[in-house]
Amino acid sequence: MSTTPGEAAVKNLTDKATYERLEKDVTAVKNDIAALTEQITDALNSFAGTAGKQARRGYQQARANAEQAVDDMSERGSAMMGAAQDTAASIEETLEDVITQRPLAAVGLALGLGFLIGATWRR
Repeated sequence: MSTTPGEAAVKNLTDKATYERLEKDVTAVKNDIAALTEQITDALNSFAGTAGKQARRGYQQARANAEQAVDDMSERGSAMMGAAQDTAASIEETLEDVITQRPLAAVGLALGLGFLIGATWRR
């Protein structure tokens, strides 16, 4: 079957119309992909910003907790140091009282302790 020139012209017009429609569809798909890419980029940037803010908040909270712990430990250390100094002063006063009340017993005790320490050290 041979085609007539009119049929060929109609076929060319149909092919041209189909081609133009396909070309419009491809352009629309490209535009949709570009829009989706932009939306995904915006979403990722927003997520990154939010994650950064949360990380900064977490860091600041951890730093505040660490500083609080250091402050607490410093206060406890100061209290323990004060208690130790008070105890040492009390022991010193007690020893002074014992030595002044019984000087010979204190000297004898000191000599005995010195002898024991020396004997233990020698072995």
